[in-house]
Amino acid sequence: MNLPTRIVADIGGTHARFALLDAANTPRHVQLLAVADFAGPVEAMQAYLAATASPAPSAAAIAIAAPVHEGVVTLTNASWSFSRESIRSRLGLRRLLLLNDFSALALSLPHLPAAELRPVGSGIPVAGAAMAVLGPGTGLGVSGLVRHADHWLPLSGEGGHCSLAPADEREAAILALAWREFQHVSAERIVSGSGLPLLHRLVATVDGRTHVPLSTAEIVARAVAGDDLQCAAVIDTFCALLGSLAGNLALTLGAQGGVYVGGGIIPRLGEIFDRSRFRARFEAKGRFASYLAAIPTYVILSPAPALLGAAHALAECEGCP
Repeated sequence: MNLPTRIVADIGGTHARFALLDAANTPRHVQLLAVADFAGPVEAMQAYLAATASPAPSAAAIAIAAPVHEGVVTLTNASWSFSRESIRSRLGLRRLLLLNDFSALALSLPHLPAAELRPVGSGIPVAGAAMAVLGPGTGLGVSGLVRHADHWLPLSGEGGHCSLAPADEREAAILALAWREFQHVSAERIVSGSGLPLLHRLVATVDGRTHVPLSTAEIVARAVAGDDLQCAAVIDTFCALLGSLAGNLALTLGAQGGVYVGGGIIPRLGEIFDRSRFRARFEAKGRFASYLAAIPTYVILSPAPALLGAAHALAECEGCP
């Protein structure tokens, strides 16, 4: 007897990932599509189903880089706008679960194998304690996971849009320039893929260097290659700011189960990230430095962890509409 087709998706500002779930609830046949190539999630999902020669799905869980509510959902960093009911009716789904993309990523944390996690710094996770996750991709996602009555509960919020704070005079100078251009300088404004070109320009100004506009991919590639001092300085500042944000998140959630860094940028940095000021700034919280020193931090190496989290969310939502 054939199992009903179940599909999971992870939709960000640049890319959308799709997968089918097998009998063990494991995502299979993962494909990456460009958000800009489609009018909306239905069209992208239809293209995926056609490419995999799959029958119409009966259930789906879609992780979305946006606040999720019962009305219209609009991607924060892309043009898609849609409603839950429109997706369900157009695809003929009996069950549809929408969740924030970093809530889905948080749900994957207890299920990620050690081989897909790279520790940065020391620390030992406390079993059953809260975990935190953040990550710069096109935007900056933030979430957490807390244990309640033998279940892991993900937090759904928009922490990437909290105000960004400097931690030294150089960062204060960088932020002062940003404040001239933006009424509110959020963490995502600078610590994200979309924010890296802005940070590149601001750092050039503060360092007294000539600014040559570069894309996010070019900045990362030049920093990794080690042949561009300005890009290296930008990435170092980027990692330091991310470390401060991660430390703030760990303190806020009491994330003694660990802090996990996802998104599309950090895994591409490799050893540069490990050698950066991320971990030092993570711990640099005055009287609570020893508290944070005991908390482990990890880079998520899994290629599609949010799909795994969406799969677990769908399995636990048997009674959802």
